Amino acid sequence: MPTPHILYDDGPLFAVWKPSGLATQAPAEFPSLEAQMKDWLRAREQKTGNVYLGVPHRLDRPVSGVILFTRHVRAARKVALQFERRTVRKTYWACVAGKLDAPTGTWTDHLRKVYGKPHTEVVAADAPLAQIAVLHYRTLGECERGTWIEIELETGRTHQIRIQAASRGHAVVGDAFYGATTTFGSSDLEERERPIALHARSIALRHPMTDAPVEVIAPLPQAWRELGLPLAESEYLAI
Repeated sequence: MPTPHILYDDGPLFAVWKPSGLATQAPAEFPSLEAQMKDWLRAREQKTGNVYLGVPHRLDRPVSGVILFTRHVRAARKVALQFERRTVRKTYWACVAGKLDAPTGTWTDHLRKVYGKPHTEVVAADAPLAQIAVLHYRTLGECERGTWIEIELETGRTHQIRIQAASRGHAVVGDAFYGATTTFGSSDLEERERPIALHARSIALRHPMTDAPVEVIAPLPQAWRELGLPLAESEYLAI
């Protein structure tokens, strides 16, 4: 199994670079970042059998970027509490279709997971099982297929950025699942392995043991080069 790319490693807290096309978690017979991390820990610690690995949050399969893992239960609980209190700052970069009406703004919707399907929809505030979803965005520039934006999540709903952008006519580039008409990444990849132009750029929180501030920035995957962004070579993952 491939070795995970570790961005941060301090005691029980890890930040890992997740490639697009790889699930965060999956049944044992399928590849996942969680399984890669467990294999890496077994090899590093020279252990066999099960190892504990906390997964306090997830990224969708087609999304790349930084994701956190914890090594023991106490750390997992402390990180989970920060997510519950919304003190973890999550920043994303996206290239979305079209031009936004305003260079900065807040999107507020009520979302609901579609029963029995890996899909989220926008619904009325009083709809059964509706959950409020809030994000803040600012425009960073233009990309060859739309607008390059930075997003800070206030809530963390399933497919939140993807459906909130798509419902406004600004689907994430490459996200055919939510109506995108522009492609992204290699056409040779199978549909389930194709990336979308959504990247978990950074995450900031308090270390679960020391309480020190931690911020981790994730370089971009090579596929982002095709968007023509004015970025230095150091912004891309060197693989």
